[in-house]
Amino acid sequence: MSTSTLRLGLPTVGHAPSLSSRTNPSERHALTSSSSQRCAASAIRTSSLVLSFLLLLFVQPSAQQRDPVSDFCRRFGHQTAVVDNKLFIDGGILNWSPVAGNYTNTWLLYQDLTEVAESGMPQLHANLSKNATIPSVHGGALWGDDVNKRIYLFGGEYLQDAPSAHFELFAYDILHDQWDALGPPLSRDIQSASYGAGVAVSSRGEGYYFGGWLSNASVPDWGAGPPVATTGLVRYSMDSNEWANVTGPDAIRRAEGAMVYIPAGDAGMLVYLGGVQDLYQNGTATAQPMDEVFLYDVLSSKWYTQETTGTTPERRRRFCAGVTWAEDQSSYNIYLYGGAPPPEDEPGAGFDDLYILSMPSFTWIKMYPNSTDTGDFPHHSLSCNMAPGGAQMLIIGGSFPTTQDCDTPGQWGTHNADLGRQNNNSSPWELFVPNKTSYAVPTDILSVIGGAATGGATKTAPASGFGHRDLAVLMTRKADVAARTPTRDVERGADGDGGAGSGPALSTGAIIGIALGGLALLAALFAGGCCIARRRRAKRKGAVPAGGCALPRPDVRDGVVSYPDDDLFIEPLAPRAGPVSARRPFRHMSGHPSSCRRILGRGSTSLGTLPSRRLSSISTCRGRCQRTKSAGCPKPTSPAEPAAAPAVQSRHARQ
Repeated sequence: MSTSTLRLGLPTVGHAPSLSSRTNPSERHALTSSSSQRCAASAIRTSSLVLSFLLLLFVQPSAQQRDPVSDFCRRFGHQTAVVDNKLFIDGGILNWSPVAGNYTNTWLLYQDLTEVAESGMPQLHANLSKNATIPSVHGGALWGDDVNKRIYLFGGEYLQDAPSAHFELFAYDILHDQWDALGPPLSRDIQSASYGAGVAVSSRGEGYYFGGWLSNASVPDWGAGPPVATTGLVRYSMDSNEWANVTGPDAIRRAEGAMVYIPAGDAGMLVYLGGVQDLYQNGTATAQPMDEVFLYDVLSSKWYTQETTGTTPERRRRFCAGVTWAEDQSSYNIYLYGGAPPPEDEPGAGFDDLYILSMPSFTWIKMYPNSTDTGDFPHHSLSCNMAPGGAQMLIIGGSFPTTQDCDTPGQWGTHNADLGRQNNNSSPWELFVPNKTSYAVPTDILSVIGGAATGGATKTAPASGFGHRDLAVLMTRKADVAARTPTRDVERGADGDGGAGSGPALSTGAIIGIALGGLALLAALFAGGCCIARRRRAKRKGAVPAGGCALPRPDVRDGVVSYPDDDLFIEPLAPRAGPVSARRPFRHMSGHPSSCRRILGRGSTSLGTLPSRRLSSISTCRGRCQRTKSAGCPKPTSPAEPAAAPAVQSRHARQ
């Protein structure tokens, strides 16, 4: 690794001859005045040296510190939640630009869903508190509480560090921008699992987590044994801080699927689908059939199994899903995106496709792409979050096995699915629109279940019938959940000074600048004090040393300080061989799929008005178009400056 060196020429203490008592007063006054000038100059030199040393200590490390907004390249394995129009992103694994390697995301980030950046996606912010005592994990769950304004971090595994000796739940207080430790569960049946299926039911004040892996990356003192999946459903009561481990649908251990909540039945239902089964408890996973889903009635704590029909997705794991429903709740529609193939189907790269499971007909419908293709940029270990209103689903990040491009860094790896195709092009992909808060059932679904955009589905039962007669009744009912009362004063907290988005926090540069200024002032005061003290001693002795007032020389040989010239040669952190991907480490993440025909983004926007980083992406895509002779390539223009790192631009376009 190349290094640069900086030699600090520290002043030495001078030894002037003492002024003789025979020196006359005028000569003594002249010498004292000259010595005072030398003393002041020495103080200035000392302050400059101290400031230079402090700059070396503080500024150089800060230059190497990466910014999660401006230096973003890719992310995966993170956990997310939406509360009060803010999409929180915690943990996961990051790739920086241009450094290649896997790094733990130690920030709690958020995207404000009421504002849109120039890129057409919600602006990413990194000004929330999170210190080293809060776990930074991947494969966990964030449970959002809209009523008490908190998010809870459960589960996950560590990329590099060993799991904490004692598992406990942490909650982020949105109103006061602080984390609270809520202690460990009283029951030993509750363990911290990873890559299970988590969902929060804020209206009931409950968080759920089904399945997931127990391993030496998530459980302390696990040992060298293989990872083992769980069979149960963990339930957490937010208001009482109580836990329960509910029996699963059967004795099979499962992980890496997805689970959503629908307001059907008497108090709501959970729907679980996909993922893998751990049949042998030896680290070997097999696929969970995609034509079989499990439903959990939260009121009766009873499980049901239901077969599905239609265009069933390929077996997969580590995908993401979100749910929305018609205005009259005649259909509940689960949107499923992406994922990785199960171990027995590898070496398939994975999926870049969008499917819909419409209930109560339990029919699968393929929304994107149109053919039997699985997409151009398969990826997994990503997140899906419904925007308020249920009309849009924000898809963030993912691990991309087929490309090394950054995942639309100008959009921070965020992509938006327009679930009702409510745009001029009737496209499933569109830039984010904050005020699009009403879901319209798209023609993809209407052509199968009937009805209109607001509901009125005519196909209200599975083609093969319900798996249990209770389901036929539960799916016709709308959940009646009483309004939940906050357990704390959220109004006063909302008017306080803290909280997400309460105001811009001081940047790292500003904090360092303030610290350096303060330390430089202290150094100057110290040097000045040295001068005054030496002058007083000199007056008492009748002399002032000619050397001024220099600090004692430190006990160093030659004042050489070396530091890395840059961090471009940092070796990638080796991810754990997790309980997935046939026990292989994660591949590098890379860019999200894009369309050369939509690379210009906002319709007829001219190249001259686009930011330089976007011009680089357009240039990259233009070259790809010309190589593949794709239709709709932009017309040749003067080339833009090459980008420092390739970046695939988003597929979203506003026509």
